[in-house]
Amino acid sequence: MTRKCLSKRSVMLPGGWGLGVWFLAGLIFSSSFQQLSAQESTIDFDQLRAMQLTSQAIRGAVNKAEQSLVTIVSLGGVKAVAGRIGGIRAQGEGNTTGLVISSDGLVVTSTFNFIQRPPIITVITSDGQTRVADLLGQDKTRKICLLKIRDASDLPVLEMVPPDTIAVGQWAIALGVGYGDSTPAVSTGIISAMNRVGGKAIQTDAKISPANYGGPLLDLEGRLLGICVPMNPQSQAIGAGVEWYDSGIGFAIPLHGLEDLLERLKSGESIEPAFLGVQVAPSGGQPGLVIQQVVEGSPAARAGLLIGERITHLDDQEVLDIAKLKQLLGRLEAGREIELTVQAAEGEETRQVKLTLAPPPANPNASQLEPPVIR
Repeated sequence: MTRKCLSKRSVMLPGGWGLGVWFLAGLIFSSSFQQLSAQESTIDFDQLRAMQLTSQAIRGAVNKAEQSLVTIVSLGGVKAVAGRIGGIRAQGEGNTTGLVISSDGLVVTSTFNFIQRPPIITVITSDGQTRVADLLGQDKTRKICLLKIRDASDLPVLEMVPPDTIAVGQWAIALGVGYGDSTPAVSTGIISAMNRVGGKAIQTDAKISPANYGGPLLDLEGRLLGICVPMNPQSQAIGAGVEWYDSGIGFAIPLHGLEDLLERLKSGESIEPAFLGVQVAPSGGQPGLVIQQVVEGSPAARAGLLIGERITHLDDQEVLDIAKLKQLLGRLEAGREIELTVQAAEGEETRQVKLTLAPPPANPNASQLEPPVIR
């Protein structure tokens, strides 16, 4: 019925042009549809090609990095300090990941993998060989440590990306071996932030779990951005950060520029988080932070810091807020000497402070709402 009605109305148009108008309209519609389809097809093709190129780059980066990846298998050790969290393995339990950083067998991995202090450590290199390794030094501020593979030579090493060339928004690829896998699992994302956790880490939204801890975070060229570690900006506890696994908030430690630190680890040194021992608050419009509490026997107490004084500078860095003070202290380790500038009753003064290892908490069950002591 609809077709007949349309046909009658078209015949009734003047000059007998009705059918021609409908025919012409059909041609125009058909042509427009074809042009739109062609345009959409071109866009889809371009997107598909971009995805294919990205996929190829990721596979190439993974293949390149696999040559420097090792599987760490540790035996024995003390009981894990905590049980399984959300179905993941306990700290230090099972196979984990490390990365070769020197041809003679130095391997960087995460301190998370050695919480149980295993007496026997072996690594499986990319050629399938199982070798004995020794744990050298640990940096507990960055959650990285150094292993040495015995009798190793000519091992492949990845190029490191200078931190000043890493850009927020660029691709990031996380690799890790664990849970009995013989090949690394791959997770992709972007660099979501820089200078996190006391300025030590880069942040990524790539999914990172205990299988990744100690493994590399790569760019699309297969170069090393950093070593994946568990971190929590609010805590320096030994296992802090693991509760964020696969959350889209992951951290990696860039190694470029840490040559002196790696030498210290190579010599067997243990680097511990620094402790200052003050509780501070904003000063209400004046520069610096007001000291509200000084921990008895702490470095701050030994340096003569008093309640009511204002900390305005740490070394040559201005202290603008609590976050800034935490960031500055977060980059330091126990044993370092710093200079604090304070506004005291007699005017501006400088105090020399030697930072120490933090004491165990006096009340581990204290409310999380209590103001924290700045470490």
